[in-house]
Amino acid sequence: MASRHRTGVMTLARAGHFYFRSGFSRSENRSVPEFFRAFVPAAACLLLIGCGQRPPVVKIGFAAALTGDQAPQGQSMLHGAELAIEHANARGPILPGHRLELVALDDQRSPTQAVAVAKKFVADPAVVAVVGHLNSSSTMPASAIYYQARLLQITPVSSNPQISRQGFDTFYRTCATDDLQGPAAALFLVSELGAKRVFVLDDMTTYGRGLANELIKKLEALNVDIAGHEGITQGDKDFVPLLTKIKSLAPDAVYFAGMFPEGALLMKQRAEVGLPARFMGGDGLFDAALITLATPQAAEGAYLTTIGSDVHQMPGAVEFVKAYEAKFGPLGAYSAYAYEAANIAIWAIRQAGMKDRAAVLAAMKTFKDRPGLFGLQNFDERGDSLIRDIGIFTVKDGKFAFVKTATWD
Repeated sequence: MASRHRTGVMTLARAGHFYFRSGFSRSENRSVPEFFRAFVPAAACLLLIGCGQRPPVVKIGFAAALTGDQAPQGQSMLHGAELAIEHANARGPILPGHRLELVALDDQRSPTQAVAVAKKFVADPAVVAVVGHLNSSSTMPASAIYYQARLLQITPVSSNPQISRQGFDTFYRTCATDDLQGPAAALFLVSELGAKRVFVLDDMTTYGRGLANELIKKLEALNVDIAGHEGITQGDKDFVPLLTKIKSLAPDAVYFAGMFPEGALLMKQRAEVGLPARFMGGDGLFDAALITLATPQAAEGAYLTTIGSDVHQMPGAVEFVKAYEAKFGPLGAYSAYAYEAANIAIWAIRQAGMKDRAAVLAAMKTFKDRPGLFGLQNFDERGDSLIRDIGIFTVKDGKFAFVKTATWD
């Protein structure tokens, strides 16, 4: 990670350059007074910069796990948000006389740290919107802080449905939710993989336990035998005893609701103990690091659901994918969702026309039918996206391969 990421503050535009261009036209028909009305503010801005004084800023906060074992997902989210800021700055000042900055803070996938991060954003009056967090267990407590401060929060990927059911009108998300993802996985297990007996694992987080419960609810409605349901702890390394126990229960499939570091170890150790059951998991597994950590051989044939369809197949995402991969390399699991969330926050700020949290939040409430990467974006009364696609992927030849867009009912 570049040093500018570690500081937590990124300025992705040279403000003077943009302000000068935003105020100056080469039109030969412009009158002299009109010229000076455009030129003088830009020249003053350049003079301030030359004297070491920076023009005022508008900030968007960004929060995710940027260090630790889940950093690959957090960093790819950050890159998506960075690209949105870069593209916004290329269009000119976010507000007259203001620069746009992205302020990134590391919540370390910790609920306690997420609250501390949220309080830092709230304490900075220049922060008028937040993109984050990654984990539902971080977003849940942080959302209350943003609500109290009337600060717009858009999470790219926190998918636990209970977050939006708290009734916080400051909360929005750009992904599908686990009450869709769980049933979609259950239907795929039964209709496509022929599972009749399933063992369910989760990581006992807000995300993992919630997703597992949604899956089990649908499996039971489909008359599938639940061979067992147990929790593991994030950071655990040795799952051989647990997998040996599961093997003795002879399930057709094992489903894991959790994140890729533990998912990779479960896959690898499943092969070591000779557990023949099919392996499936949720979107927390969707990172290239899963395949590397598990080894391509152990990961081969595993399935997972994602909280959206394949972004590479979205007509509205073609230019984004090209720009992202040219700048950062292969697209991350959540990069597109962070780009989408940041662009929506940027739209709300421009629509508000002022550096004011209440105005930005009011503008957000007028959001309707805005084109985005995944199609026309809209939100329901809870702030949940109305784009509710669930994707199915499998690991094939050491890579994720898109299978289909799933149904959940």
